[in-house]
Amino acid sequence: RSLRGGPPDPQESVTRGGLPEFPARSCQFLDPAQALPSLQPSLAITSPHVGHWGEHRGSSFSLECRINEKSVWCCGWLPCTPLRIAATAGHGNCVDFLIQKGAEVDLVDVKGQTALYVAVVNGHLESAQILLEAGADPNGSRHHRSTPVYHASRVGRADILKALIRYGADVDVNHHLTPDIRPPFSRRLTSLVVCPLYISAAYHNLQCFKLLLQAGANPDFNCNGPVNTQGFYRGSPGCVMDAVLRHGCEAAFVSLLVEFGANLNLVKWESLGPESRGRRKVDPEALQVFKEARSVPRTLLNLCRVAVRRALGKYRLHLIPSLPLPDPIKKFLLYE
Repeated sequence: RSLRGGPPDPQESVTRGGLPEFPARSCQFLDPAQALPSLQPSLAITSPHVGHWGEHRGSSFSLECRINEKSVWCCGWLPCTPLRIAATAGHGNCVDFLIQKGAEVDLVDVKGQTALYVAVVNGHLESAQILLEAGADPNGSRHHRSTPVYHASRVGRADILKALIRYGADVDVNHHLTPDIRPPFSRRLTSLVVCPLYISAAYHNLQCFKLLLQAGANPDFNCNGPVNTQGFYRGSPGCVMDAVLRHGCEAAFVSLLVEFGANLNLVKWESLGPESRGRRKVDPEALQVFKEARSVPRTLLNLCRVAVRRALGKYRLHLIPSLPLPDPIKKFLLYE
């Protein structure tokens, strides 16, 4: 299907494995409702030499043969699989049917978007759950700059975020970042904007902010180790607490970061005033909570909880309910 355009040349055609000949220079988009009936006779397999086009079954292609094929007439003319199209529209029954017929759940489109990612972007919880149950990667694709967790955190879809976390999604973006140059699609962190915890605070989505912290999100997140602001853009927040204050978030955001063990010394004291730089003024109550937390030592109880959770690691926090401990201690460790 060359995109050179121009009128079809009857002398220039393509033949593949006994299939009908199509003009190589023809470039015409058809309405599927009109195109499919007219193409049905010509799509019949008339030769046993079907090659990679699929198994000969009667006079038509099998569904299994073409289920992962990308079409060009849907989703804004992007080459998309039927599963990606169904997930975009939120047709859960179609998503389930296609998966049962052999659709690959993690195929990406030309933008690196998976079916799960577009389901989350369009707010389709049912389709997202079906894909996750079928084994879709909850982190989406490394070839795409965003992740399902990031988008759910940005738009405040706590219900979708819970489902992603339940299936093991990375609540930070560590799977996108590596300290070296390999693999070639990894990238270094130059701003906290890529962090789900940051974006949930920037859009004042408190419920998502708490869910991320409960699932083990690093309250001092950066690429590796202590926050290195040298690689950040000038004037950008150096840590999540700094971002929370700059964006005028309410005091509850500050309290959560304190409870989950954020390093309060990472915030530059001299830059925190009512007229602090940024798009919004610092919330006076939030600033007061921060100053009080910084002026007094944290309780031993709080320090122990943070230490235990860090020792377990974010990927094992879901095992806390199975520990041989009294229920009040389990709930305490889970911040419930």
